[in-house]
Amino acid sequence: MDSAPRDTPDDTNPLHRLSLDALRRRTSMKWRTYPEDVLPLWVAEMDVPLAAPVARAITDAVALGDTGYPAGTAYAAALADFARTRWGWNGLAVERTAIVPDVMLGIVEMLKLITGPGDPVVVNCPVYPPFYQFVTHMDRRVVEAPLGGDLRIDFAALEEAFRHAVAGGGRAAYLLCSPHNPTGAVHSAEELTAVAALADRYGVRVVADEIHAPVVAHDAAFVPYLSVPGAENGLALMSASKAWNLAGLKAALAVAGPADDLARLPEEVSHGPSHVGIIAHTAALRDGRVWLDALRTGIDDNRRLLAGLLAERLPQVRYRPAAGTYLAWLDCRPLGLGDDPAAAFLARGRVALSPGTSFGTGGAGHVRLNLATSPGLLTEAVRRMAAAVA
Repeated sequence: MDSAPRDTPDDTNPLHRLSLDALRRRTSMKWRTYPEDVLPLWVAEMDVPLAAPVARAITDAVALGDTGYPAGTAYAAALADFARTRWGWNGLAVERTAIVPDVMLGIVEMLKLITGPGDPVVVNCPVYPPFYQFVTHMDRRVVEAPLGGDLRIDFAALEEAFRHAVAGGGRAAYLLCSPHNPTGAVHSAEELTAVAALADRYGVRVVADEIHAPVVAHDAAFVPYLSVPGAENGLALMSASKAWNLAGLKAALAVAGPADDLARLPEEVSHGPSHVGIIAHTAALRDGRVWLDALRTGIDDNRRLLAGLLAERLPQVRYRPAAGTYLAWLDCRPLGLGDDPAAAFLARGRVALSPGTSFGTGGAGHVRLNLATSPGLLTEAVRRMAAAVA
């Protein structure tokens, strides 16, 4: 159950590999924020061992003492090959990429390139909480374009947000979450093409956060924003961190379309990524695909498992299994737990979930649950949640 990555084939489900005792020996945020009697299904860390090729790349680097400053384009080349073979996209040009410390800090740098202080940044709420935190911290203002009732982009709301954003004459940006966090929606080529056309009509620059791109259901297809017609002046941020559980090994890539803004990126931005992180991310994209597919199968299974558990134990909770990410967005409003049901599940059930209120407008009464755990822990979590409202 607790075997090292070298000892188990990478085509076995990594979500089955670690016991609760092994996980509790971890010192990361997921396992150290709450007391030991709490099951943590909140922050986007996965309960998996490292993929064997990634572990080997890291240990080989350490054995060589290869822990200096980063150099070269191996990471970008690995991502370009992954994009070509997985998404059918040949347009990721290595020369139009830049290494950035992580996706959110990369987003900050992209927004600095295309907007100024006080300028508006449109987001589709409910959305990943750091969008609000980082945007406001860098002296930009958030303009919300709520998702539709189907938890997908509402184009009428998006156009109204664009109209409002450009009304003051500033430089407006649209921070697109693709796939969407927390709902898991995977945007279609038609939707992204419509986004590009609308952005062009209003003069809004698009920055796409595509960190969850590799983690989609086997029957779904991720479409890179920069691959659709009209997206040439967009920017995207990508990383292997979510799909291979590498958040603690900082490295991401900014990707530009033919209208390349990255030449204006300050040189010091490239000093932030970890050299060992780049080695790990490169190995994941290049050699960790069998492991990734086993993970995707496990996440598919957990989506179905969660739907069945909720139907049996918490039928009032509304859940739509989504095609992307390893996150589940649960509408708990029928339970009558108020705006923050996560507080009740924590206090009464000892399950830690992400409170929906932190995701902006539309998040009240919801929770986000991390599916990237073992079926046993997921089953126990739902049992505790049901007991909390019994």
